[in-house]
Amino acid sequence: MADMRRDFATRAELIAYLKAEFPDAAEVCDVVPPSPIGGRKAAEERLRVVNLKKYEATRNFLDGEVTRLSPYIRYGVLSLAEVRDYALANTKSRDEVEKFISELGWRDYFQRVYAEIGDGIWEDIEEYKTGFSAHEYAAKLPEDIRAGQTGVTFIDDQIQTLYTTGYLHNHARMWLAAYVVHWRRVRWQAGAAWFLEHLLDGDPASNNLSWQWVASTFSSKPYYYNLDNVLKYTGDRYRGDPTAMGHQAFVGSYETIARRLFPRIQIETNTADQPRRGR
Repeated sequence: MADMRRDFATRAELIAYLKAEFPDAAEVCDVVPPSPIGGRKAAEERLRVVNLKKYEATRNFLDGEVTRLSPYIRYGVLSLAEVRDYALANTKSRDEVEKFISELGWRDYFQRVYAEIGDGIWEDIEEYKTGFSAHEYAAKLPEDIRAGQTGVTFIDDQIQTLYTTGYLHNHARMWLAAYVVHWRRVRWQAGAAWFLEHLLDGDPASNNLSWQWVASTFSSKPYYYNLDNVLKYTGDRYRGDPTAMGHQAFVGSYETIARRLFPRIQIETNTADQPRRGR
């Protein structure tokens, strides 16, 4: 097999070449999002502008102070240890960066699980804790989800963001994952593979094990949410007529949503805002 070309006058020429070389991939989705600037210098500059003080308080909001370090960590341009050390060296109190470092710890943990079980990250680590068995979930991602035409405004918006930017805020990743697995009852593997097709920071360990956490095959209970949660963390951009906007399936308390999604079992709902952890 001949070596692939490496000399391109423009990015557009490179994209056209890759589409011709990999027509099957181009057929799945031919949208190529803009890439973050690569390299060590860009990574260090990105690290220096992280707002450590605001991270914990705002990280769950779609317009919050997230780090955007994930591509550099994913490809080894920055190590978890040096990001941790930078955070500790640039704060007056360790309490200010506790959550930030905790998130780095989750990424490290996922990598260690991956190193231990390898391709086992594609298998259910535990049984679903939803009242449904694995064979009751569809194996294939529905076409309306893949097309971003589910009729649920905030879901379709996040799908388009995924396609056009190659990135999603972690909270949006969790909303999409829960929608696929719990509202549409699709196996998490289909969703995890879909994400890896498009995420520029797609890391198999963090991606798959987070999908399993949402699904409940790597956690004590499923992750789900309601419309109030979406409205709170999106700056109320979707506030309006829930029925007209396709949100009716998300209206209600956590208890109501749990009974709707998991009618065979009782899900503990001891908080109005389920705990989240990021990537």
